[in-house]
Amino acid sequence: MIYSFDNIVISGFSAVTAAGNGMAAVLELLGSGRDALTPVPADVPGGAGQRWGKALDFKASDFMPPLKARKMDRCSHFAVGASGLALKDAGIDLKGMDPERIGIALGCGFGGVANSAEFLSGYFKSGVEGLAPVLFPNTVSNAPASNASIGHGLKGPNVTLVQRFCSAESAFVMACRFIAEGRADVMLTGGADDLTPLMIAGFSATGQLRRYASCFGEGSGILVLESAAHAARRNAPVKATVETVATIGLLPAGREREGVERLFSGVERCDLLSLSGTAGDTPLLMQRAGARDTIDTARTLGRSLAMGGTAMATLLAKLQAGRQGLHLAASPEGPYYAIRFTGGAAVAPAQPPVPGDAKGASH
Repeated sequence: MIYSFDNIVISGFSAVTAAGNGMAAVLELLGSGRDALTPVPADVPGGAGQRWGKALDFKASDFMPPLKARKMDRCSHFAVGASGLALKDAGIDLKGMDPERIGIALGCGFGGVANSAEFLSGYFKSGVEGLAPVLFPNTVSNAPASNASIGHGLKGPNVTLVQRFCSAESAFVMACRFIAEGRADVMLTGGADDLTPLMIAGFSATGQLRRYASCFGEGSGILVLESAAHAARRNAPVKATVETVATIGLLPAGREREGVERLFSGVERCDLLSLSGTAGDTPLLMQRAGARDTIDTARTLGRSLAMGGTAMATLLAKLQAGRQGLHLAASPEGPYYAIRFTGGAAVAPAQPPVPGDAKGASH
């Protein structure tokens, strides 16, 4: 499947990561040649000798009132914080906009795990009487997107995608379609995940640490997508344009190369490549991508199911005007994504601006 979008732009992006809060922290870390991974405490089951990327500098109180923070889990804190930074980067003031035309599509791989563990532990210890109702709202994967919407007053589409290592990319496609179909003018999209000792124990028990490296991470990366006409109406800074999204479900045995060629259909040039999920561990993808300037945030910030949002934000932060960027993402059993961007305002905004003016096509 190839989706072509000729008038969706990116007006803002940001991230909360193990490097710190905001894209400047990520870029500074990448420029230093260091990483933000630290040893997993030896008392964490399965953690001995492993490293992880914990967002230790993040404080929820820096982004929301304490009373609101107490009602949310850590993953929601990340989503609310990164969304606020991205909205600020895009120069969006909700007071002057129709909130029902601004939504969010968020990828979330593990959201709610910490609260789910605490919620269920009460049941296992004391039965039904041990359940704490106040914990339940954060046991579901769509809590981060919902809390981000409530926290920032977004009343448009709200959806959460859980699709293994490609959760953020799947959310990105849905966000583009909401704009292309005229159901929103602005969509926040990306991913959010937190990381707990219990998860490391689970990864170890299921063999995930051996299969997909040890560098799991946490945080949130958010992009602000906007129809070109809407961005023009408010004189928004256009930082990149969305070109195409190619996706395949599998690399069928015996036809892997054909699948890769379909994924790279239309990719005539790539000035900057970013990787997410297990894309970097797929030899055919890397051979086809060739020797390009490559960003692999998993090696510096850690990897999660929804880290694609952070990887795309990093790509866009480094992509210069007029240059071509390609984001590759993969899960071990699929799907696979190739998302093309052009840096800067390469597409003239549509005129005249009216609601539902974005058009998209898929084939």
